[in-house]
Amino acid sequence: MHLRHDASGPPEEVTESASTPARTRTGRNLPVAIGVGALLGGLAILTLFTVKATFLLYVGAIVGVALWELSRALGSRGINLPLTPLVAGGVAMVTLGYWVGPRDSLAAFAITFVVLLAWRLRGSASGYLRDVTASVFALTYLPLAAVFVALMLARPDGDRRALLFIILTVCSDVGGYFAGIGFGKHLMAPAISPKKTWEGLSGSAVACLAAGAIGLPGLLDGQLWQGLLLGAAALAIATLGDLVESMIKRDLQIKDMGSLLPGHGGVLDRIDALLLMAPVVWLLLAVFIRGGHAA
Repeated sequence: MHLRHDASGPPEEVTESASTPARTRTGRNLPVAIGVGALLGGLAILTLFTVKATFLLYVGAIVGVALWELSRALGSRGINLPLTPLVAGGVAMVTLGYWVGPRDSLAAFAITFVVLLAWRLRGSASGYLRDVTASVFALTYLPLAAVFVALMLARPDGDRRALLFIILTVCSDVGGYFAGIGFGKHLMAPAISPKKTWEGLSGSAVACLAAGAIGLPGLLDGQLWQGLLLGAAALAIATLGDLVESMIKRDLQIKDMGSLLPGHGGVLDRIDALLLMAPVVWLLLAVFIRGGHAA
């Protein structure tokens, strides 16, 4: 639902002809990327402000595709993820988180962990610990992160909480992308993400702080200082999320997690910041904005 943040680096030369679609200096087809991002964002807003529960279906579909992409990426290195228990457990965790509460969701997480341990017993002993560890990582990285989106959504003002969560992520990406394209010269972490620059991070900072300062008071009647703190936390965690996924891809020796989204890569490439931001934004909003009961 937003532009690639890891493109916030020094421009690369791209040769274009009259028959070649317009591309950014990073080689991405910007019109296509914007169109895909607008479609994803539009679906999020449509589901959020019609029937809230349909947004969970949207999130579930995204997480399911991301799990499939992760299983393919890990499979290229001989690591096996059992999609059946991961998807079933993830559905149970998110559903219980929204309709019942966090304790039941935690119980579903623990039960899924037990199932994952048992599921892998059908294979050989070789690689057992490796596969189980990867499975628990996948369960935590994707479905557990989605649980915090469900917990945000369960509040009476959950549509606005979730919207602010999305806005913060989009601002981090868009701010970093355009600042990096226009001014990026100084690499931030070349060993992990060779296109990420300090100038791009500065653009993300401006956008995130502005989004928090405007969005929290405007959408949820929070205080200005709370919005600034929320924006700063979102910036730090979104940057961490980008770097973590870049490190995973470097370890797996792949460029993108998938190719499902033209101009963006895979679904998992698009939600890397959202994954780590979800519990942090949920916690800060729970502290700053009191009141309300689960749906």
